[in-house]
Amino acid sequence: MATNVLIFHGTEGYPGENWFPWMKAELEKHGCKVFVPQFPSPPVVPAKIGEWFDVLKEYEQYINKQTILIGHSLGGKFLLRVLEKLNHPVRAVFFVGTPIGIPPIANNDRDNAFTGNDFAWDNIKKKAEYFGVFQSDNDPYVGLSNGKELAKHLGVELFFVPNAGHFNTAAGYTKFEALCDRVLGVLVNS
Repeated sequence: MATNVLIFHGTEGYPGENWFPWMKAELEKHGCKVFVPQFPSPPVVPAKIGEWFDVLKEYEQYINKQTILIGHSLGGKFLLRVLEKLNHPVRAVFFVGTPIGIPPIANNDRDNAFTGNDFAWDNIKKKAEYFGVFQSDNDPYVGLSNGKELAKHLGVELFFVPNAGHFNTAAGYTKFEALCDRVLGVLVNS
């Protein structure tokens, strides 16, 4: 049975940006079924979390105990809310440049309107066999402290990547080998 992988984009994001198409192609070479949903994220206006959950309903059938979930930026913050609501654990969860409320965060007011910053960490920690947190020191949108604190809450090591910006196209991230290697490592070791 193929492993399902879902990648959640961030603020004003879309499935064809950054490293998402490359990651999808790479993981599909290894037999994964990869989905990159398009969530509503209008410019200037805050995204509405209910609308994101409405989109996610179309993909619920692919979220099972073998699924791998990846969230970039605001998509990672949404992923925390998804984990809080899941009735079962998934195989692995990866967070990339994810804001959890520690300044500096660009669009922080928009993000807070989206999900707030109080998370049920004990519940979330039970929802995956493996967690990975990637953060850079020169991210113009999400300060490094967010990644450090997220890793601490999850009880995992932070994958610190110097000078990676926001892990987006502007920072040169049309490929993301380090993340891909970690995902493939989970596939091999499970």
